[in-house]
Amino acid sequence: MTSLAVVSPSNAKPVKKPVPLRTGAEFLESLNDGRAIFVNGERVNNVATHPAFAEGARSAAKLFDIAADPTNRERMTYTSPTSGGPVYRGYQIPRSHADLRAKRLAAEMWSEATFGLMGRTPDHVSNFFAGFAATPEVFAAGGQNFADNVVSFYEHLRENHLWATYAIVPPQIDRSKWSSQQADPTMYAGVVKETDGGIYISGSQQLATGGVYSDWIQVSCIQPLRPGDENHAISVAVPVNAEGLRLYPRRPYALNAPNKFDYPLTSRFDETDCFVVLDNVFVPWEQVFIYRNIEICRDQWWKTPSHLYGNHQAQARYATKLRFMIGLAKRVNELTGNDGNPAVQAQMGELAALVMTVEAMNEAQEVRATIDEKGVLWPDRATLYAVMALQSENNPRMINIIRELSGASMITMPSSLEDLESPVTKADMEKYMVSGSGGARERMALMRMAWDFIGTEFGNRHQQYEKFYGGASYIVKTNMFRYYDFNRAGALVDKALALPE
Repeated sequence: MTSLAVVSPSNAKPVKKPVPLRTGAEFLESLNDGRAIFVNGERVNNVATHPAFAEGARSAAKLFDIAADPTNRERMTYTSPTSGGPVYRGYQIPRSHADLRAKRLAAEMWSEATFGLMGRTPDHVSNFFAGFAATPEVFAAGGQNFADNVVSFYEHLRENHLWATYAIVPPQIDRSKWSSQQADPTMYAGVVKETDGGIYISGSQQLATGGVYSDWIQVSCIQPLRPGDENHAISVAVPVNAEGLRLYPRRPYALNAPNKFDYPLTSRFDETDCFVVLDNVFVPWEQVFIYRNIEICRDQWWKTPSHLYGNHQAQARYATKLRFMIGLAKRVNELTGNDGNPAVQAQMGELAALVMTVEAMNEAQEVRATIDEKGVLWPDRATLYAVMALQSENNPRMINIIRELSGASMITMPSSLEDLESPVTKADMEKYMVSGSGGARERMALMRMAWDFIGTEFGNRHQQYEKFYGGASYIVKTNMFRYYDFNRAGALVDKALALPE
């Protein structure tokens, strides 16, 4: 079966007419393309049907159907500047504040379909490539061909409605040593051979979240590199079914979710995080954007709006997740009869203040955005990095508030749905598991969902994910330090010191 993922920009025909928006069924069909994914020591035959990934694939398929629905056309798509057809807003290069707001609203619609629980949906890395294509001169510093490549590949993704994710962090093998200092130079993803037709990549990289579902993986490095690491200073695009590419997902939580009642979130929204192994993978020159250039490998993130666009989408997704979280907390309070308790209301008010901070900061990125000399709009850096810097600290704080509010309610539930359905135990369940406002099944369903959000492996993975979403907290805080207007703040101090005695 042929997948959209194997069509590269080097052999694709120029777009003459719009490609119809991708449907969920087409997406599911494309997953059966020979991609090498391994779970429990065995190769997965078909991602769309394997019990570890099938429900997650169906959740992802709904995103494509949402975007393809004509009633959502204006919100989810914009008009392609080359084909004139509708393409995803994730690929839109904003030229106005209204454009950036439209991108956020599209991101919110997709994130609401997964309750903010899938972080690497097709609109994430698409935003990074929009940022690359908006500033091709950064890549042209290594040669005009690389700038042409990144724009061409961006257009290929955009026009064919494809899903790209990335693996841009070296593995945690020996972080005391630089890439080139590892015992084996192919431990980290890097160039091992160059030919007239392209390059060969070997090594490993992390963490391709959503990689099992995507069409392409960008392999690059966001961590600092130094002289001697040139072989690892690359940015390339590799189809997920490329020969020599292997994905090793962490343990899929869906395998331990026997039904949707007891694990309503785990069973549907585990996007998986994948360790990527590249074994002599061939990459045509047309899919190479940075080649052995440490400076440009760094600049692609910070001298283009890519990091801003991608994280503007990510914060829209996070805000949706927080709305879902506080909605769960409110329902738990209502079910337990604590909603009117002043102490509970105060805790909920604190929770709401933290949630509202993220929502307001997202909108502030748009209001404070600036337009460069080429007419490209850049979200406000200081606002973005401020909310990201707080994320790793506020997220566990919010989870802890919900734990306090719920008390023992989430861990006093019976073992499973079978207790509610078995004739041996059903009577006790229906008598003792009720609440003041609902029956046993309603109460158990809500508490199962709350526990799945907070206490299961899936829930705890999400806490780890949000804590390190932007990297170690000092990295995000350093970004905040770089972009805060200390000159303005310092000028106030100077003015105060200059007051006459």
